[in-house]
Formats: sequence, structure tokens, C-alpha cells
Amino acid sequence: MASLARKLRLHDYFALAFGTMIGTGWLVLMDDWLGRGGPAGAALGFAIGGIILLPVGYVYGQWVKRLPDAAGEAAYTAQVFPPMVSYFTGWMMLLAYFIVCPWEAVALGKIVAYIFPSLDSFELYRVAGQPVFLPRLVLGIALTLLLATINYRGIRLSANFQKTMSSMVLLIFVALVGISSVRGAQGNFHPAFHATPFRSILLTLQIVPYFMTGFESVPKYAEEANPDFRQTSYMQAIGLALAVGALFYALSIAAVAYIAPWQTLLGKRFATAIAFEHGIGRHWPVQLILTMALFGLFQCFNGNFAASTRLLFAYARRGTVAPRFATIHTRFSTPSVAIIGITAGTLFGLLLGDAILVPVTEVGSMASALGWLAACLSFWLVEPSLRMRLITTLGMCVSLLLLLMKLIPAFPGHFTLSEWIALAIWFLIGAILHRRSTPTAPPATK
Repeated sequence: MASLARKLRLHDYFALAFGTMIGTGWLVLMDDWLGRGGPAGAALGFAIGGIILLPVGYVYGQWVKRLPDAAGEAAYTAQVFPPMVSYFTGWMMLLAYFIVCPWEAVALGKIVAYIFPSLDSFELYRVAGQPVFLPRLVLGIALTLLLATINYRGIRLSANFQKTMSSMVLLIFVALVGISSVRGAQGNFHPAFHATPFRSILLTLQIVPYFMTGFESVPKYAEEANPDFRQTSYMQAIGLALAVGALFYALSIAAVAYIAPWQTLLGKRFATAIAFEHGIGRHWPVQLILTMALFGLFQCFNGNFAASTRLLFAYARRGTVAPRFATIHTRFSTPSVAIIGITAGTLFGLLLGDAILVPVTEVGSMASALGWLAACLSFWLVEPSLRMRLITTLGMCVSLLLLLMKLIPAFPGHFTLSEWIALAIWFLIGAILHRRSTPTAPPATK
């Protein structure tokens, strides 16, 4: 029987997890982040989010050692819950990854149009009042097909692409933080919070799951680890991705607010670029930031695309969706039909244009928190060790809190009607595609 290629090492896992986490949000949505919490509230929100997610990362590290299955959360919950619970848990986690793909395809057009305003022409139609322009649409389609081709031709090619993009993002990021520390002013940082400190941090914490989603993608590639890969390295990759990702977001917010008065950036498109341009008085930082944003977009798109295809492949292998998605390419050892399926879904989502950006953030955040909660609860039920159960309980509490903040109206920033409708549509699609599971042989443990 054909199997996925086993070629990934520690640096590959880190690049895939970090790249899945870091895209263009720090550029496209910086004004939203500052509006939620102010510089201190937003930075602390991401920093605290990274810390409190460590127990969740620990649970994933333990699960992947025991059950190296690309189905991830669906495989974990299947150990203790009925098949229908397992299926819809996995289906929600697939949403968390897949929904980022059209997000990034749309974001590409926004970024390039900032450089070449002429791209905002040839309006085709509008979605929720937002125009969809033909040149932007063509760019998004081209990038989607490019990444689909890379992933179709092998995990090694995809991982090498990911490492290159991540290296460039981190290199330029360090340079920008250095520029801000030299050219910025402490007065720009005030007031530190947009509202009360608690409310400012809370509003930011609500979106942290969406932007920190990625560390738990490591288990999705467990079946593609190099034969010499050590099981303890899974935990290292997860912890490193969480730490570097949280630090990246927190320092990005601080650097932007330090180099320019942050309140003047609210409501501004590409607030990060505007801040550095005004702070230095030159245009070249904008070009540098947009270059970094493109690298970030490529790595985030590629990481979430790859994770989505592995999940769809694994669900098909379990028999819960059409079995043809479990097809493995005989030459490239990739889930070829699953890649085609995710490509088609991304192209459809791309047609919705800019209108999907903010709602996608909210729904994806909830989906991630639900998946983390399910993984932690499943591990708690199968783990006899008291120490591990205590750590897992922390992960459960964190995940549950992040989930309730989106679902309960008492919390500011809860789901709106449009987000509930989007969630209902995803559940409906899952119900239509669902098939009764059939027994399959679990992947071999190492």
C-alpha cells in the first residue's frame, strides 16, 4: 500500500508550524489589534496567549508520540467519544486551517494593490458591499495554483519552500524591531491601553487562537517524519513554534506603536507600513515591510494549505468523507486528490473577496479553541498519570475560556449573526459530506 513520504526533520516541523501561524495579520489587521487593546493590551494579549497555550502544546506533544495519525483531533477524540463527535471535531479543526487559505489569497491582492493602486480596477461584483476586482482575483488564483503545484510534487519541496519563507520573515522582522527601537519614541506608546487593562487584554485574547493556530499542525505531518526523527522532537517543535510566534506578534505590536503614535493608525489600511513610513520619514521601510508581508503570506498560505490537505486525506482514509481523497500519488507520495480538493475550495472562497477577512478571523478562532479543548479532554480521559492530568486540566481550562469568549454574548467581541451563519454553513457542508466511518489500520507507531 502506498504511504506518505517520510522526509521531515525538526527544522522542517518548526518551519511548517511557525509558518502556519505567521501570515499577514500583523500588517493587514494591525489597526484592529491596536483598536482592541492599545499597544500594551494587544502585546500582552498575544504574550499571555502564548504562555497559557503551553499546556495545550504539551498535550499535543504527548498525543503525537502515542498516536502519530494525520487525522489529529479526529483520531484523538475517536479514542473516547462516538464517531460523530470525532468527525465534527475534526471537521471544525479542518475549518481552522482551510479558512486561512482564501484569507491569504485575498490578502495578496490587498498588499499588491497597495504598491500598484491600478489593480483596484475592473470591478466584477460586490460581496457585503466590498468590491471584487479582476486583477486581484487573478493574483489570488495564480498563487493558489502555484502552492498547489508545490505541495502536489512532494512534502520535501513544500518544506524547503516553507523554511526559505520563514527565514526571510524572521530576518526582516529583526531588522524592523531594531529600526523601531532606534527611531521610535516612548511617548508614541501612550496611552498604553485602549480601555481598561482587563478589557483591552481580553478583547485581544479572543483573536489569539486564530493567529496562534499552527503549533498543533505538527501532528498532522507525523506520518511524514524521517525514520531517524526522535519522538521528543515533536514537543520541541511545538514549544519553539509557540514561543517564537507569540514573541513575534507581541514585538510587532510594540514596534509599530513605538515608532509612531498608535492612535493615529486606527482605521488605517496597512497601519504597520504607515507607522514606519511616518516614523522614519522615508518610503523605503514600506517596501521592506511589504516584502516581508509577501514572504509571510506565502509561508502562512503554504502551511495551512499543507495541514488542510493532510487532514482531508486522513479523514478520507478513516472513511468519514469520500475515500477518493485518501489517494496517494504513486510518484510524489503526496495526498494528491486531497490537494486538488483544498485547491478547489480555496478558489471558491477567494471569490468572496475582502468581505471574508474579519469574519474569518472570528470563526477560525472559535474553531481552533474547540479543537484544542477536544484534544485536551480526550487526553485527560485516557491518561492515568496525575501530573499529566493536572497539566491537561490547565489546557482544558484555557481552551474552554477561549471558546466561551466567542460564544457567550456576555463577553465583548462575541459572535455576530454573520459569524453564526458562517459556522452553520460549515456544519451543513460537513453533514452533507459525512460518510459512516469504516475500520482502517492505524498508522504504525515508531
